Amino acid sequence: MLKEFKQFLLRGNVVDLAVGVVIGAAFGTIVSSLVADILTPLIGAIAKTPDFNGLVFTINGSNFLYGHFINSLISFLLVSGSVFFFVVKPMNLLIARSRSKKELPADPTTKKCTECLSEVPIEAKRCSHCTEVIA
Repeated sequence: MLKEFKQFLLRGNVVDLAVGVVIGAAFGTIVSSLVADILTPLIGAIAKTPDFNGLVFTINGSNFLYGHFINSLISFLLVSGSVFFFVVKPMNLLIARSRSKKELPADPTTKKCTECLSEVPIEAKRCSHCTEVIA
């Protein structure tokens, strides 16, 4: 059982997934910092609100932090945009390029008999099916 578990863990997919999760978490931290430290103040300067985290409204003593939601929405848009433009688009281009390169067909090894239309080797002088002479 341990041997099977070891094989499962050492499969390429599991290791790739683990690396992807770790890199994704680190990238999320960078994007959160970009949103909180650069973009939010920039948007806040334009909208005349220095920080969205301070935007709240209260109903019956409950605070609704819609400014924090705006920061999270901006962060999501940045992460999804960067994944699209830096991962999905380049991969689609690579796949399209590899599909567009058409390999030349291999030289034919057979030809059709003009009489019975069966396949015969290209060097054949007679058809093996109908014995017709092939030019």
